[in-house]
Formats: sequence, structure tokens, C-alpha cells
Amino acid sequence: MNFDFFMPTKVVTGTHIIREHADELALGRHALIVTGKNSARLSGALDDVIEVLSKNGIGYTVFDEITENPLAEICHKGGTVAREVGADFVIGIGGGSPLDATKAIAAYAVLPDIQPTDIYTAELPKTGMLPIIAIPTTAGTGSEANPYAVLTLPGGDVKKTFKPIPGGYPKIAFLDPRYTYSLSEEYTVSTALDAFSHALESYLSPKANAASEMYALFAAKQIWDVLFRGADDEGEKDRGGFTPVQRERLSLAALAAGIAINRTSTGFPHPLGYSITLSEGIPHGRACGALAGAYIVYNMRTVLGERKLIRFAAYLGTSPSELARRIPAKANVHLTLTREQIDEHVDRVAGASNYANSPYVLSHDEMIMIYSTLFGE
Repeated sequence: MNFDFFMPTKVVTGTHIIREHADELALGRHALIVTGKNSARLSGALDDVIEVLSKNGIGYTVFDEITENPLAEICHKGGTVAREVGADFVIGIGGGSPLDATKAIAAYAVLPDIQPTDIYTAELPKTGMLPIIAIPTTAGTGSEANPYAVLTLPGGDVKKTFKPIPGGYPKIAFLDPRYTYSLSEEYTVSTALDAFSHALESYLSPKANAASEMYALFAAKQIWDVLFRGADDEGEKDRGGFTPVQRERLSLAALAAGIAINRTSTGFPHPLGYSITLSEGIPHGRACGALAGAYIVYNMRTVLGERKLIRFAAYLGTSPSELARRIPAKANVHLTLTREQIDEHVDRVAGASNYANSPYVLSHDEMIMIYSTLFGE
């Protein structure tokens, strides 16, 4: 049995953990805090971090220019800012976009002479990237538990993953479910579908082993119970309609799914989903969810895929056919594309390595078929 495992990130979970672990935020003398415009503030996470840094006498600069689908150029700018203010560590606060951006900024900061797209080929100095602290405010990407940084390249219609190992792993991740209480129902569902997609795609990956499967099953079960069975919905609800127990389950699920894909990476819903996210504005989690039914149907055509999907669904107390029906229905994506648009979308992501990362490997014609069935006129 293969139980190989590598994740050099300390994960601390619970409520009010930043104040309780204040000393662990002291990775240097000046922090660059990487955020979006709103989530870090609305969640309360930014205030908690600033309070602790101030009490410890640590300087900080807030870089809040990160948007969804973080742009490589903006991350490059963040690296420049980090050098200018003398930051010697980086704190990422937010969803997957700020956390991914934090990893790229930590690399750009130590590579003063490169252009934005050079990050994929540049050699990091022996001293490595700036140390990273990750504080998620959503329950979706699991970016706090892996080294992946998905960046949008110049032009805005292509994403590419930057994967610096070991530097891309946060030194420490603080997982406080309270920071997700301000999320709307729509946003919560989308991020949860992203985490569920990570779990499902990881479980079917040829790279999966006993450790990654354990995390994938745990993650999928938490999300299925909360989103589709209404588990633990008794008690006071937040603005998104979720109880504290549900928020905790979703947060831990996203973390576990992030650990799972740390071993395996993801399958074909991710590249096919990226294209409609960037060009059509479909949120990433919902895009992946919309493609989950096709992912299940095609993988059921293989002996290994069928066996694993039956086992996966049984652990959740359901069936592959119910998964294939209910996940896309929850994603609720309504999109109509012309045949020309479909060809453009598929061609844009046809070269991704994710297609080989499941028992069934799609052909180009099958990619077209999936898009046409889901989104065709």
C-alpha cells in the first residue's frame, strides 16, 4: 500500500487561532499582506492579522490589488512592492486568488530582473522564495495546503499553473471558519463545488494513493452532507444561510481536498472549466461542477473508473448516476455558445496535462462533444 505524503505546511485550525498563535506570525520584520479589495476586511481576518503584527512590533504593507483569476502582471507588481518596502515574508489573506497570488509574489520578490511570464522558467536563488503564511477566507481551493499558483497570463484568456516546490508551500496556514461567515450562499456553493471537484478528480487520478484517497473521501463526504443533505443545519445561520458547524465542515473539506490534489493534481473539468471562467465569467467552482457529470460518465466507461466511482459514491451514501445529475444541477450554469465559440474554448485549453490525469483520457472531439452537449445552441 502506497501512503507516500509530502506537505511541509503547518496547519492550525479552530476559532480565534491567529491571536492564540500570535508568535507564529513573526516570520520576519516586515510583512507584505496580499489581499483582494474586500474579503480580507469583511471577514475580519485582516484586522486580526494587523492587530497581532502591531503587538509584535512587526511592520506591514497591505497590497490589495488582487482580483479573481489573478493576473501575472499584478503579481509581478506585488513582488516589486515587496522589495521596495523591505518585506521579508508574505501573508496571503482571502480565497484562492489572493493565496495563489501570494505564492507568485513571494517568488517575484526575489527575482528582480524577470518579466511576468518568465516566472515559469526562472531559477530561484538558493535562498528561495520569501516565506508564506496563508489565511483562507473561503472554503474552496485548498490553496493553503499545496504549492499551486494558478495565474492568468497577459491577454487574459489563458491560465497557467506555477508550482514552486518546496517554496510554494506556506510555512503555516491558519484555518478559522469564522472568516467564511460573511460569504453569500451563492459564493459558498461555488467554492464548495470547487473543493468537491478537487476531491472527485483527485480520487480518480492515476497518481492517487491511500493517503490522497483518504483526504479526498473525507472532503467529498463533508461537502455532500452539507450541500445536498442539509446536515447540521439546525441553529443560528449566518448571512449565507449556513450554521457554524456547516462552515467548519466546509472549511475542513476544502483543506482536505487541497491536500489530496497536492499529491495528484486535478482532472479534465479544471482546464475545460478555466476557459468559460475567463471568457464567459462563470465562477470557477460552478464551471467545474457543470462539467462533473461528463467527467463521471466518461470515466464510468473504464473498468478502473467505474470501480472507483462506485466506491467513491458509496462512501457518500449515493450512486455515480446521482452524483452525475446533482452536482451539475447544483452548479446551475446557463450558457449558450456557438460552434465557433466552442472550438475556440476547447482549442485554448486542449494542451493541458490534466486530460491524462484520470482513467479515461478525452480526445479533442470528445472535448467538443462535452461543450456542445452542455453549452451548444
